[in-house]
Amino acid sequence: MMQRLFNGRDPALVLFDLDGTLVDSVPDLARAIDRMLQALGQAPAGIERVRHWVGNGAQVLVKRALAGQHDVGDIELPAALFERGYALFLDYYGEATADQSELYPGVIECLDGLKARGITMAVVTNKPIAFTRTMLDGFGLTPYFAVVLGGDSLPTRKPDPQMLLAAMAECGATAAQSLMVGDSLNDVGAGRNAGCAVACVPYGYNHGQPIADARPDLIVERLDQLL
Repeated sequence: MMQRLFNGRDPALVLFDLDGTLVDSVPDLARAIDRMLQALGQAPAGIERVRHWVGNGAQVLVKRALAGQHDVGDIELPAALFERGYALFLDYYGEATADQSELYPGVIECLDGLKARGITMAVVTNKPIAFTRTMLDGFGLTPYFAVVLGGDSLPTRKPDPQMLLAAMAECGATAAQSLMVGDSLNDVGAGRNAGCAVACVPYGYNHGQPIADARPDLIVERLDQLL
């Protein structure tokens, strides 16, 4: 199916988002967030609220949890509260990034199929790089990827294209030869800003908005449908 985007050919490089695309990571994230909130004397948020807060990096997730809402643009949290909460979250999440999380159906089939066709793969995620590597190791996914970049690997995060462009450069691929695969508006924006094609899955973390509204080039129900 992805060949439709490349004039009947395979892309040279497929760039994958992680949370909400390859892995349903909310169970472990929610556990860490709730432990953080309880340690600060606040009520736990619960998995469904955390599911709507994920997607913009760890710091934004913690801000949303401390504020108890998704929109934190105009909210000024006490610096000491945020710093304490963020430190607690990092500790708790660092203890378990792949214990309760699960790979989505079709992920292994997709990765094996791309590998068999000689297509280079990379991970470009807003998740901190330490947790990204721990999660990939936990699921045995690390060997599939030539490049792995996290939200703190470079000065900017998606939807800024720098992460994607850096992975393309390292893998020797142009934007015209690359496919970004994600689940959110940030992924579509990053792909558009980088000048590459974008495919999305509808099951991830897009803050309750249908991913079709972001108008990716392709939507697949499962990642193995890319093949």
